[in-house]
Amino acid sequence: MSVSTPNVKRAAYAALFFFSAAAAAQLAAPEIDSERVERDAAYAKKYMVAAADPRAVEAGLEMLRAGGSAADAAIAAQLVLGLVEPQSSGLGGGAFALTWTEKGRRLRSYDARETAPAAAQPDRFLDRHGNPEQFMQAVASGRSVGVPGVPRLLETLHREHGRLAWRRLFAPAMRLAEGGFGKTRRLARQLDQEQLLRKDPAARALFYAGPRIVNREYAATLKILQKKGADGFYRGAIAADIVRAVNADLAAQDLARYRVIEREPVCGAYRSHRICGVGPPSGGATGVLQILGILERTDFARAAPQSVEAVHLFSEAARLAYADRAQYVGDPGFVDVPVAKMLDGRYLAAQSKRIGERSMGYALPGTLDPEAPGTSHLSVVDAEGNAVSMTSSIEMGFGSRILVRGFLLNNQLTDFSFRPEVLGRPAVNRVGGGKRPRSSMSATVVFDRDGRLKMLLGSPGGLTIINYVARTLVATLDWGMDIQQAISAPNFGSTNGPTFLERGSALEALGDALAERGHVLNFARLTSGLHGIERVPGGWRGGADPRRAGIAEGR
Repeated sequence: MSVSTPNVKRAAYAALFFFSAAAAAQLAAPEIDSERVERDAAYAKKYMVAAADPRAVEAGLEMLRAGGSAADAAIAAQLVLGLVEPQSSGLGGGAFALTWTEKGRRLRSYDARETAPAAAQPDRFLDRHGNPEQFMQAVASGRSVGVPGVPRLLETLHREHGRLAWRRLFAPAMRLAEGGFGKTRRLARQLDQEQLLRKDPAARALFYAGPRIVNREYAATLKILQKKGADGFYRGAIAADIVRAVNADLAAQDLARYRVIEREPVCGAYRSHRICGVGPPSGGATGVLQILGILERTDFARAAPQSVEAVHLFSEAARLAYADRAQYVGDPGFVDVPVAKMLDGRYLAAQSKRIGERSMGYALPGTLDPEAPGTSHLSVVDAEGNAVSMTSSIEMGFGSRILVRGFLLNNQLTDFSFRPEVLGRPAVNRVGGGKRPRSSMSATVVFDRDGRLKMLLGSPGGLTIINYVARTLVATLDWGMDIQQAISAPNFGSTNGPTFLERGSALEALGDALAERGHVLNFARLTSGLHGIERVPGGWRGGADPRRAGIAEGR
């Protein structure tokens, strides 16, 4: 992890002992695209797509122009993202999605998180001495691979919200896979920095043969999905190849049993708005809502945008939220996750009183009243006002580095706690057979006081996603920025360790004042990758993160 201390008292920057190996690796991962391209917000009267690559946006728009639904556009866009942004998401990963149906005014939440093999045991990532093994050693192994969820999610979204024929949604991705496409500057840079992936002969031939990538194996995989649906992925030859490539305890039955789970969205109020997201096993919605709920009970509203006071209060609220995330959030199929108690107004008020003039540095989880317990995002709105907010991931950049039939497999099982016990008690996020690891993915929708869809957004970024989304929400809802201005604004926050400030931004000037308040600071390149759409008079306004290559576009 790179830490710099420009114009700041070095004594304030202690060792980064707060970070787990996974958190440190996520911030240190090669997600850097230093040529930040400033852009204006996009406007549209009928429909809009915002995603991490212009080719994915165009795929979504192609479906909308053909009369397709927001789900159709999201599926087509995701299939392209898995091709042109292989380091971030794809068929070998998982996702969470929110859908909004305007006519029925119904919000639905889908959990397509990866699952551990049935044979997985809590000591999965311990060495022979009972100590957690090196993080990257675990990542680049079949033991890190969970059963992918994206193919089954795309089929589910089409079955329940699609309008166009299933086969048609694959056309843009298949054209690009067979005809070839140019590497983005970001992908080329990450491939250049990546050492493990290039050791695989098939990956080397695919990704390192020149400035363009032709992925005929991916096209062949899509043809099978076109013809057989998701069963063509989870049963038969593709599933057999995945099991063979993983070469661990993942079995064919693990893939055949995989299901998308529809869960209740997690919602809460912030000022005059209702904010909803995906619940456990993601800590996204609870984390975002806890940060906002704590801030609402402080003087945050009176703090100037991006001031020392604003950064201090936000970072302290984030510390408290991340402490609770670590203590209480896991797979609800295996542990009781006390979501209602975590978002109770009295509890959040008590938590807000823990914030003082100086940073607490490291927050302990709150005491709940006991009962008598690398990634991508896209946002789509169609001509009828239906919407999809979906965050998908294969975890680290290039996932497990295991290439199968043109797509990379995830390393999401390293999101489990490496230590099966904490303070003598079973870790809430310990490895378990069939279990889904905790996540920070934070697909989010916002409704106004009249219950109308106001905004949808999300971001990649691993452990820091919750901060990115919450910061964008306060920038729009408290500071009056439009969605593009809010996305472009400097990133800051905390994951219950150092306070991070975006390197190269105006926030660096706050370093001395924050250090005086006891903040341990980490200046990092925080390439968030936020994408969002908001309702404006007469239509929609979209924003895409200037730190990456994505765009927002519509008609």
